[in-house]
Amino acid sequence: MQLSTDTQGREDMIIELFRATFTASEGAEEGALIGDLVHNLLANTAEPDRFVFTAEKDGAIIGGILFSRLTYEQDQRTVFVLAPVAVATDQQGKGIGQRLLNHGLAALRSAGVDIVMTYGDPGYYAKVGFKPISEADAPAPFKLQQPEGWLAQSLSDRAVTPLKGPSRCVEALNDPVYW
Repeated sequence: MQLSTDTQGREDMIIELFRATFTASEGAEEGALIGDLVHNLLANTAEPDRFVFTAEKDGAIIGGILFSRLTYEQDQRTVFVLAPVAVATDQQGKGIGQRLLNHGLAALRSAGVDIVMTYGDPGYYAKVGFKPISEADAPAPFKLQQPEGWLAQSLSDRAVTPLKGPSRCVEALNDPVYW
């Protein structure tokens, strides 16, 4: 398995991974929604505002994670949000997601990112260092449907909280349906 940041000419394969994975686990409507999100993140988010990591095996993309900028109006720290994450259904349970996440977090740390947030399963993301955080300490761009899934991790020696001011995400995530 190889890990890559190269998306050039491979956007359709990456989008299809997310669409198929979310369709298999959550249904066709969710698959289409997440496929559209990934398309918009890849096509309409400036490269300094996003990071994309994929896992490949035998020429096929079997896993992917995306991080995009999350800005807090009154805070100078560099914050990114991890969303979405997908591992091909037939490849799940082999540690691919955790390997991708650890690789991505290390790359963001090297790039000077201070904090990474995510919105997902606390049990899964705790395995790679995420901890629950309250909306009072780190306001989300929209009201969270499941606040217990709001998680954060410091990539520097500074504490995560509190993040000051309202937050703003990239345009692709700027819809309450994702929150």
